[in-house]
Parts: sequence; structure tokens; C-alpha cells
Amino acid sequence: MEILYERGMKHGIHFISGLPRSGSTLLGAILRQNPRLHAGMSSPVSVLVTGLLRQMSQDNEAAVFIDDAQRQAVLTSVFDAYYHREHPTKVVFDTNRLWCAKLALLAALFPRAKVICCVRHVPWIFDSIERLVQRNVFEPSKIFNFDTGSTVYARVDGLGSGSGMVGFAWNALREGFYGEHSDRMLLLRFETLTSEPRRALAAIYDFIGEPQFEHDFQNVEFDASEFDARIGTPGLHAVGKVVRASERETILPPDLFRRVEQDSFWRDPALNKRGVAIV
Repeated sequence: MEILYERGMKHGIHFISGLPRSGSTLLGAILRQNPRLHAGMSSPVSVLVTGLLRQMSQDNEAAVFIDDAQRQAVLTSVFDAYYHREHPTKVVFDTNRLWCAKLALLAALFPRAKVICCVRHVPWIFDSIERLVQRNVFEPSKIFNFDTGSTVYARVDGLGSGSGMVGFAWNALREGFYGEHSDRMLLLRFETLTSEPRRALAAIYDFIGEPQFEHDFQNVEFDASEFDARIGTPGLHAVGKVVRASERETILPPDLFRRVEQDSFWRDPALNKRGVAIV
């Protein structure tokens, strides 16, 4: 196991996961300022991994010829192949909301890997997505299957369902938070990242055991405009040049805001039974 880890990702790999609209793209844009690190927006690696897991399962009659050591080697090689240009010189961060629900798998593949889970007070996640919808009035979004006839209530219901953009990530986060591998998680609050970025990044470097690096929070660069345009959601991965917190009024109806206000479970210390690190 350890040999595969060293061979596959020479300088190590960590993961960025958590909730949507909670700072994962911003975090990746900041981390990549460090020439020792590679980070970006969500990658396709998780889709490849889950697809291979099924194909190597008993769903495939030829799986009788595949043992766990081979499964491990195949899955590790996916990361190795995808990041081959980066891992000879850099520590890699792979981003996907699925990883919170796959901590046991990550622990088996990469024993020293950590997962940075971006979180945000839940009502503001829905507010942020709805703000994108209302800003792009001439461009239906793939997030809602290009539906042009729904309401904010229907959109929040869909996003919050178990298979929805927010609901799935929220369930995955809870699975990791209450599971036996929760010591691999650091919950990074969007509010901390935007208001105290220096403290947030220092905590991340301590958590993953990397030397501290002086980031420039006044000149953050990231561009995924072509990707966002293709899914009909311009601005989905937009990152401001200056890292800062912004105050605003919500555009959600008050009853919708109140409905999801109690879903930010990490804000209650009594629920953190396993002592998960929260910044």
C-alpha cells in the first residue's frame, strides 16, 4: 500500500471537498500560488474512480480474476496518470464533492492524505446559487437541466434533495464528519477563508504538514469562464482578485432562508463528537 502511494504520487496528494459555493475554487486559486502545490476546480478523477470500482465489482463476471491488490493498483494509477505532469514536482490537491463520502477508500489508497472540506452557512449557499440564476436571466443553467419555468422554491427543493447539488454534498459531508476517518478532515468555513485568509491558509499548511507559504491575497488569479459558459452558468467559478468578505442582504424569501438555517451542523460544538478540526 505504501509503495503504491510513493510511486504513484511522489510528493503526496490531498483533497478538497465539501459544499458547493463554499470557497473550494477560491481555495484552489490561492493554493496554486505556491509553486510546490497543484490545485484547481473539480476534476474528473472521482468519476473515473467510481466507474472503475463498478467495473471491477461482481457486476462484471470477469471480476473473479481481480483481487483487491489489483483494484488498489488500478485506482492509484488513475491518479498517477491524470496528474503525471504535476506530481513529479508538486503536492497535488484533487477537488470533488464526492470525496467526503469516500474517506475509507482514500485512506486505503493514500494513507497520509488529508481532506479540506469547504463549508458555508447553508442558507447563503442557496442564496449564492439563486443569485447566479437571477444574474443570468438570458441563460438557462445546466444546474437545473436548463429548465426555464421553475420558481426559487422548486430550485431550492431540487438543490437540497439527496441527489441535488447541495443535498448530495451535504449528505457526503455528514457521512465523513461522523465516520471513523473524520480525523482526516479539516472543515474550512467560507467565512474564515474570506475574512481571515492568512489564518485559514496557515491552518491548512499545519494540517497537511507542509511548510508555510506567504500568499498574496490581493492578487488571486483563476479563470474558468469557458467551462461556466458551456454549462449555462456564467460566474459559477468566478474568483475575485482580492480575497475579502462581503456583506449583503439575502435574496431568498424569508421562509426559505429559515427552512435551511439549522442545516449548518458544524456550527454546534455539541455535534462535533469526534473533534473534527474546524477553522
